[in-house]
Amino acid sequence: MTDTAPLFDPVDPPDAAVARQARERQAQLTKPAGSLGRLEALSIWVASCQGACPPRPFERARVVVFAGDHGVARHGVSAYPPEVTAQMVANIRAGGAAVNTLAAVAGATVRVVDMAVDADTDDAVSDRKVRRSSGSIDREDALTDDEVRAALQAGKAIADEEIDAGADLLIAGDMGIGNTTPATVLIAAITTTEPVAAVGRGTGVDDAGWMRKTAAIRDALRRARPVVKDPVALLRTSGGADLAAMTGFLIQAAVRRTPVVLDGLVVTAAALVAHDLSVGASAWWVAGHRSTEPAHSVALAHLRLDPLLEMSMRLGEGSGAVVALPILSGAVATLADMATFDDAGVSTGESPDRTP
Repeated sequence: MTDTAPLFDPVDPPDAAVARQARERQAQLTKPAGSLGRLEALSIWVASCQGACPPRPFERARVVVFAGDHGVARHGVSAYPPEVTAQMVANIRAGGAAVNTLAAVAGATVRVVDMAVDADTDDAVSDRKVRRSSGSIDREDALTDDEVRAALQAGKAIADEEIDAGADLLIAGDMGIGNTTPATVLIAAITTTEPVAAVGRGTGVDDAGWMRKTAAIRDALRRARPVVKDPVALLRTSGGADLAAMTGFLIQAAVRRTPVVLDGLVVTAAALVAHDLSVGASAWWVAGHRSTEPAHSVALAHLRLDPLLEMSMRLGEGSGAVVALPILSGAVATLADMATFDDAGVSTGESPDRTP
């Protein structure tokens, strides 16, 4: 197996003692026990991640969109041409994408980084760029050994930058025409899922496009399976610079004890690799939504993550995770701001002790 010791520090779990305090506080709030359903579990999770009960509201939720092109997109696996990636990077920078609009509503801010766009982009987004386009994974490796390590390190450094700047919750987003193809390969390889059960429509390919995409994924899986037990080699063979950077980003967020809301297919594919690469990292993640892509459900089941929303979304960009963010913020507010029975002078319904 590839030596990954220098890449990431060990991941500590969220604070179990604080989780117990949060459960005790939940039992004291002015509501029937369990009546807020999953909001209660989410609030306990956030408190344990923050190491504080009651938990603090999120003050700087940050979306980082990782952009990259993939050589396989030149072979008819997407409904859009590869040139759209660079155009959408500029659109996100200008604030015109769906993720920008949704993030503004949710109280988050957005950054986009060019990891492997097959075009020149602004220096402000390309300072950590690994290469122009990743290889066509149905016939060649996505990256070289040096490139996959550079991408992992870039994702790690970006997480550090955001957390050092005050981010208290992170969301990874994706932008790249054809990126659902390598994402599906990673998921199918790790979960031993057959291509026909994993391949979705991506950006909306027709039946002929779906068949081309399935064939490309089948061929890529033949190349992926021999290295599936080595996460770094798997990213090199079948991922891409954007997916590798997301993997490093997700792991380093866990190392830095910062909660993450996962987005859809592409981000969750990176999370699967991160889960294999770093023990315990997944304890710091929650799934924002369930994409319509079939491989996303396969990946969520493998990670044992239950999504917060099912809105039939398949856009990427971090958009589904951003839509789920207000639910997480609401969960935090209930635990932090609701009155207890004692504070409010509300009876718990328990009969007082009586002397016979």
